[in-house]
Amino acid sequence: MLLDGVFEGGGVRGIAHVGAVESVELRGYRWNRLAGTSAGAVIAALLACEYSGSEIKDIIDSVDYTQFMKKNWLDSIPLIGKGINLLIHEGLYDNHYQETWLEDLLIQKGYRYFSDLKEGQLKIIVSDITNGRMTILPDDLHIYGETHDFPIAKAVRMSSTIPFFFYPIKWKTKKFKHPSYMVDGGLLSNFPIWIFDTPDEPKWPTFGFHFVRDKMKSSPMNRIGPIRMYRSMFKTMMQAHDFRYFDDDAYARTVKIHTGTITSTDFQLTEDEKQWLYQAGFQAAEKFLNTWSFKEYKRRFRSNKRE
Repeated sequence: MLLDGVFEGGGVRGIAHVGAVESVELRGYRWNRLAGTSAGAVIAALLACEYSGSEIKDIIDSVDYTQFMKKNWLDSIPLIGKGINLLIHEGLYDNHYQETWLEDLLIQKGYRYFSDLKEGQLKIIVSDITNGRMTILPDDLHIYGETHDFPIAKAVRMSSTIPFFFYPIKWKTKKFKHPSYMVDGGLLSNFPIWIFDTPDEPKWPTFGFHFVRDKMKSSPMNRIGPIRMYRSMFKTMMQAHDFRYFDDDAYARTVKIHTGTITSTDFQLTEDEKQWLYQAGFQAAEKFLNTWSFKEYKRRFRSNKRE
C-alpha cells in the first residue's frame, strides 16, 4: 500500500525514525509523499530520493555526529570563545557540513534539486524569522523569487538549523533586498501531520512519526549567562513539543516513539545509545502497525458517518 510519511524534528533522536521506517517497509508499505522538520527533514529527503530504511541504517551507523558541530579558532579561546562566536555568528557552530554530507548522498541516487522529484513528493518545513513566516519548501520558493531548481540539501540544512546552536542561514534571494534568516522549522511546526490532508476521503494513509520523551531533563541554574540561557531556551522549546496536544485524528495515525532522556542536541551519543534509539523506533512502529486499520481510521475520522 502507498503511504505518506510525516517526520517530526528531534535532532539526533532522528535515529529512531530509521528504525520505524524499516518496520513500516517490512510490512510492505511504499512511500509516496514525504514531509519533515529538522532531523525529520533529513529522513524525508533520503526516502524521497529512493533510499530504503536499511540503506539509511547503514548511513547512520557510519556517521560521526560530532562533525555536525564544526568549530573554529574562536572555540579555542578559554571562557569567552563561545560567547564571541554567538555574538559574531549568532550561533555556536557552523552546520555547513550537514549540507555537503546530505548533498553527496542525494547525488549518489541521481537527485540534487527539488525539480528532480515529482511535484508534491517532498515538503520541508523551515522558519523564516526575518519575515515572520513558516516556509514550506519547495511550495513557497516563488515567494522568494526562486524556482524548484533549488538544492534539497540546502532546504534540509535550513530546517535543521537549531537557533543559537547553529549559525542561522542568511538566504539572499531574488525577491528581497535583505537576506532572510532561515532556522529550524520546529519553531513553527515541528510535526506537520496536517500537511497532506484534504477534505476528501484519503486513498492511502498518512503516518506521523512523533518523539515522546519519558521525562524532562532539568537542573537548577543559580547563575545563567547568555549562552546557557540561549541553549536552555531552545531545549525547553523542543522538549515542550513532546507534550503538546494531539486531537484524536492525529493521535490515531501517529507512531509514538519513546526516546528516554536523550535530547535533540546530544551529538556525542555512544554506539549503545544509537542502537537503543533505533530499536525504540522499530518497536514503536511494530506496536502501532499491529493494531492499525486504515478502514477503521477512515470510518471514524474521514467519512460522513463518523462516530
